[in-house]
Amino acid sequence: MESITGIIPIPVRTWWMALDLRRSLARQRNVVRGSDPGYGRLRQAAAGAGAMATALIPGYLYALLIGADAKVRLISMLLAAIVAMMGGMALTGSALWPKVRTAVFFPVAIGAGMTVGALLADHTDAMLAVFVLIVFLAVYIRRFGLPFFFYGFMLWIGYFFAALLHPTVGMLPELIGAAAVGAAWVLLLTATVLRTNPTRVLADVRRTFEARAVEMLWSCASLLDAETERARRRAADRIDGRHVRLQETALMIEAWSAEDSALPAGWTASGLRRRTLEWTLALDSLAGCTGTVSHGPAELTTAAASLVRALAAEDRDAVASGAAALRDAARRPDAPGSTIAPGRLRVAALGLAGAAEDLLDLVEDDGPPPADPADDEDPGAFEPAVALAMGNLPGSPSVARDVPPRVRRWNPLGRLSFTSRQAVQVAVACGLAIWIGRELDATRYYWAVIAAFIAFTGTGTRSETFIKSANRVIGTLAGLVIGIWMAHLTAGNTPLMVTVIVLSMFCGLYLVRVGYAYMIFFVTIMVSQLYGILHEFSDHLLMLRLEETIIGAACGIAVALVVAPLSTRDTVERARADLLTTLADLLDAAALAGEGNPRGTRDPAAGPEDDAPRGTPELIIELGDRLRRLQLVAKPLTRPLLWDNSPRTTRHRLTVYGAMVRTARAAVVALPRPPASGAPATPGASGAAEVYRLVAEAARVAAAHPVPLGGGHEPDGALTAAIERTDRRIESLAAQAPGDDVLRPVSLASRLTELLAATGHDGTVRHAAGQGDAAPAATAV
Repeated sequence: MESITGIIPIPVRTWWMALDLRRSLARQRNVVRGSDPGYGRLRQAAAGAGAMATALIPGYLYALLIGADAKVRLISMLLAAIVAMMGGMALTGSALWPKVRTAVFFPVAIGAGMTVGALLADHTDAMLAVFVLIVFLAVYIRRFGLPFFFYGFMLWIGYFFAALLHPTVGMLPELIGAAAVGAAWVLLLTATVLRTNPTRVLADVRRTFEARAVEMLWSCASLLDAETERARRRAADRIDGRHVRLQETALMIEAWSAEDSALPAGWTASGLRRRTLEWTLALDSLAGCTGTVSHGPAELTTAAASLVRALAAEDRDAVASGAAALRDAARRPDAPGSTIAPGRLRVAALGLAGAAEDLLDLVEDDGPPPADPADDEDPGAFEPAVALAMGNLPGSPSVARDVPPRVRRWNPLGRLSFTSRQAVQVAVACGLAIWIGRELDATRYYWAVIAAFIAFTGTGTRSETFIKSANRVIGTLAGLVIGIWMAHLTAGNTPLMVTVIVLSMFCGLYLVRVGYAYMIFFVTIMVSQLYGILHEFSDHLLMLRLEETIIGAACGIAVALVVAPLSTRDTVERARADLLTTLADLLDAAALAGEGNPRGTRDPAAGPEDDAPRGTPELIIELGDRLRRLQLVAKPLTRPLLWDNSPRTTRHRLTVYGAMVRTARAAVVALPRPPASGAPATPGASGAAEVYRLVAEAARVAAAHPVPLGGGHEPDGALTAAIERTDRRIESLAAQAPGDDVLRPVSLASRLTELLAATGHDGTVRHAAGQGDAAPAATAV
């Protein structure tokens, strides 16, 4: 048969190329799917841009129906489009009645703002003073729930429209009617074509989880293939990043599981939680074992890399043969080239083979897990460890709202709630923006007000306000360059300008969670096109917008730094303490489970039910959310923005906390349970449970001792003493030569003390006392 190389026949080579192409396309599909969990950003962008674009038609028809003049017709279309765009983001979920209840007040909120603005149209000073009051109320009412977040925005927009366009009181019924048309239109869209299907969204999120899991497997393979220390560090950093993204997706699965009608047929919320935990823990084990095996000889790392690649390709035969080959390589006499103790390598290699087989079983098992008697029989009794906000996980304000600001005792702002305090900050910032912005231009000052107002939306700390304001300026500057070019390119072509406006809004909404500067970039392009339609565009106008934006951003930053500032370090410390406290609760619950109490709950005879700790599954998920919250609020510290802070140290310590969470989850699984509920634990298991309690005590000591995440500090004596007590108990338990079922959890507990010591000292991970080569499992997870 004719061949290309004389060895490989053409049909075989063609088949192999097609197979390789399919694998490449599958990887690209996983990358796309993994970049947007459940296609949440895509749905949000499509809802906002689609509702805005289509609402122009009913807004125009409404204006024709009432016989409005050209000015009212244009304002009606804009109002309908703005209400529809915001409603597309506000009316999430699948239930109809909550959407109706929310949408019916959209025209009320925007009408209230327009009414006040129209009444004060001829009194400039009063109008500007009330503008400050309006922005205060717009933020203050956020305390009443998520719908009021949008009501506040619409109140502010209504007043802004009145101040900008100067409608008469007689025009108000027509304009409020246009807002009602926009609200009715977006309600119709979100109840039909834009309706959220929880079952489909949950399925998409689960597919995202699988895609991110596959990407983490490829990163593990890259670590095993790395030949230099630098390449190994870069691959390890990628694995840490994959872990963070994977944990985020697992939390979204947890949150969507509580939505009505979200679960697939035959599944329960508790069953899906257990299956997600099985995936998470198996991936934790595989990634940890990979890190240890990567330091082994070439023969071992090559066998491990082949196994991981076969697992990523879901090739059962290759996984079976690869696992057998890895086990054989692990049991052979020590080979040269290892930089780690032989005992640790063997345990890690065997653990990697077992984790790969477990993961392949999970991949092939699409059905629900076996029923667990401990699961809640009533679906309504399921309580997720984390709730969604507008279809996404909560942001940094959910962490910062309970952190006190840095103010003097006499300052009354220190006694206000987070929302009230932020309302005062917004009012002061917008007042300054009005004053300074009018000095630059008496009619375009509202751009400065917008920049100051938005600076406090979705931010919790002063560093976040600074970053958001800076991103607004950067996005405006970049968008100005492209906006001017595109405005000249589309001049005179109204359909093309409308198309650019809709596409810009879609791109801005899609990328807002990736980077705020991207959204402002596209918003600036949209504004340039809008002014082109209104025949008011000029290069000078966009330059003026940039200058006013800089003024507003500077006002927002100044107020965030001076008026009841909320420290990023204080917020990070609160998140860190919450993480360590939850870690301690999890270890206590695991110790109880190891002693025979089901699901890690306290024996009723031991105390009131209210004092019983939560079950280990809930605490494992909550611990993952605590880590996410810490990483979220610590993000500003990973940039060179603050004095007495090392971004490199911050990133390293965040990695340590991530390793701590993964090790704690593995420790919970590793602790042996009695064969039957209520049966006495073995002496070795009781000793391991005691060690877990000692580690929990050390974690609580660490939580009580503030540690700057990115700066130097003195070691805490109480934490050092708690760790030493734990190490001594580990030494005494190891001296009893326990079996592997006890040695593994004790080794993991020892690893936790290493990581706790790393957070309490200079950030380096020491070797725990008494561990040595006799306890290799600590490095295998």
